[in-house]
Amino acid sequence: MRLPNIFKPKPTISDQEVTSGLRWLTLEGSVSLGFNSITTSGFLAAYALALGANSLQIGILAALPFLMQILQLPAISLVEKFRQRKAMAVISWFIAQSFWIPISLIPKFMAVPSGTAISLLLALMAIRGLFHASTNAAWNGWVRDLVPQTILGRFFSRRLVFATITGVAFSLAAALFVDYWQNHAAAGSTVFGYTYVLLFGALCLGLLSPIFMSRMPEPLMQPATGPQVPLRQRVMAPLKDSNFKKLVQFLFSWNFALNLAVPFFAVYILQRLGMSLTWVIVLSITGQMFNILFLRVWGNFVDRFGNKVVLSICASLYLVVIGGWIFTTMPEKHFLTIPLLFVLHIFAGIANAGATLTVGTIGLKMAPKGEATSYLAASSLATNLGAGLGPLVGGLMAIFFSTRQLNINVSWMAPASTSQFTIISISGYDFLFAISFIVGLITLSILARLKEEGEVSREVMLESLMFPTREFSRPMSSVPAFNLAANFPFGNLRRVPVGLDAVLGVTAYQIAEIGRVATMAAVRGRRVTKKINQSLQNGLSDIWKDKEAEVRVHGAEISRQVARGAVHIADDKSVDTGQVAAAVIAGVVKASTQAGADPLDAILGASQGVIQGTAEAHGDLATVTARTIETAKGLAVEAGVSETLIAVEAAQNALETAEAIGSEAVAQVTEGIPEIEVPGQDAIKG
Repeated sequence: MRLPNIFKPKPTISDQEVTSGLRWLTLEGSVSLGFNSITTSGFLAAYALALGANSLQIGILAALPFLMQILQLPAISLVEKFRQRKAMAVISWFIAQSFWIPISLIPKFMAVPSGTAISLLLALMAIRGLFHASTNAAWNGWVRDLVPQTILGRFFSRRLVFATITGVAFSLAAALFVDYWQNHAAAGSTVFGYTYVLLFGALCLGLLSPIFMSRMPEPLMQPATGPQVPLRQRVMAPLKDSNFKKLVQFLFSWNFALNLAVPFFAVYILQRLGMSLTWVIVLSITGQMFNILFLRVWGNFVDRFGNKVVLSICASLYLVVIGGWIFTTMPEKHFLTIPLLFVLHIFAGIANAGATLTVGTIGLKMAPKGEATSYLAASSLATNLGAGLGPLVGGLMAIFFSTRQLNINVSWMAPASTSQFTIISISGYDFLFAISFIVGLITLSILARLKEEGEVSREVMLESLMFPTREFSRPMSSVPAFNLAANFPFGNLRRVPVGLDAVLGVTAYQIAEIGRVATMAAVRGRRVTKKINQSLQNGLSDIWKDKEAEVRVHGAEISRQVARGAVHIADDKSVDTGQVAAAVIAGVVKASTQAGADPLDAILGASQGVIQGTAEAHGDLATVTARTIETAKGLAVEAGVSETLIAVEAAQNALETAEAIGSEAVAQVTEGIPEIEVPGQDAIKG
């Protein structure tokens, strides 16, 4: 069959054509992902509920997109055979997007809610999934060849920003319209609010996507070289690699555990909590925003520490989120429900950003050269199978547990009265969240056995995310023995693989980032010390407004985190690390004390932060240690504190920080500690 010229691949593509193609690709992403913001969110689940769906049917609806993606495997063979990726992608995507028109019109042609209506929805979604899978099989290779590798990350991050803006605007407007319609429409026509939104989205956004896609040029697909390996053999090859097989097992198990619960969050909000669709979308948008904000954060950590450790942190953080949903009702909706929902969505967005980033890149890193296609196909198959089976099993469990409840009560009996208190009360979807949490914990043990080249331990990364949690228990005083909390084993929290360490770490990172950004802006001039002092004070002023009580209690920890982040600029700038260390300590201490922190706490916190940050930036620890102790002694005199006491404390803190990093760091820090004169004693070293 002769194809129109617009679909013909081009042997060569000019720079101008590439630029034009990238522009159309950006527009395509804005409209397709913008429309996708409601078709893959709680909006579609709410529509299914209006058509009469039960929990199992909601699970099937959530599973279909993943299960249909398995059909990419035979579709890849079609791409290899016909080698017309653009034609295949555009035509199949146009058909797939067109299916939203009959999906939206279901209430126009049959009574709702009804079993027939929801069955038709599921059938149309399944058929649409066939064409969607065909689109993806052709699309991935086409876009990979079109977008220059040198700008791959920057381009897709920019495309994602535009798409997110469109998605946020459209999904929020859609939710507000549906809620308005349901409050003002006649009793029998409330479901048409969903119809109008889906119809508008399909015609004005969904069908624009293949039109914009058709404007993108397709580079000629390069011919295959050497003998072609059968598809089945290519897919099975990764399973013979024992290490990669563990990754495949983890991807299947993790996506299964996650999707036992996640697809039912929106249903839980709508039915159990009795909240509106607008709330569902607002919470979803909150998660999306933090997802985008932390993509760059996790990307930096992946480069420094590897994929496995970042994936471990993000997976454990996500388990905390899933477990947290149980407490949104105790046993009914309470005054902390809405704040807790926002917190859960924020951390879900943060965790999902790191998990999504690492799942793709760890497969690329572990796949042998020349065999990436088959290895990634195996990991994709495992991911989609797990994500598809999870909602199906979750739906069955939701039906089973819908009539069951578990209560754990405590009774107190006295001669005159009897009192009873409910400690735990879970029912319905709460069981689903608890089971998902437990299965997720088991899944993390599979990830722990996985080996990644150049990986570091979870503890090393946590030293960069957060101060050892035992430091939170230390009193903000120079006399540590008199605080009861100092004897509590807070450090054991780091051994619990459910994300408590990650929650603390994310907060610590945000504080450290303030220090890094402020200092980065200051080093562009000559008067480094003065600029850093002023920049840090300005950067900290906003977070410390009206928070004198918190600063007094946590002054040492906040000072440490800010200083730690500030000295990270040594990793990017050719500056004197000793000079930067001294300037950072002086700036942080001045800003901290002005905000109400104890001077001693601020000096010791900033000193320890400088040592840790220098180690993370691979700086000269010996030089920085010596300069840190010298600066701390000078600040002690200004604050009216014992110079010797500060020097000893700073040296001790430096050694404790180095011990948590490794023996090499201990050796460098020890080298940098000067002799300290103690009145009435010989000079001490280290």
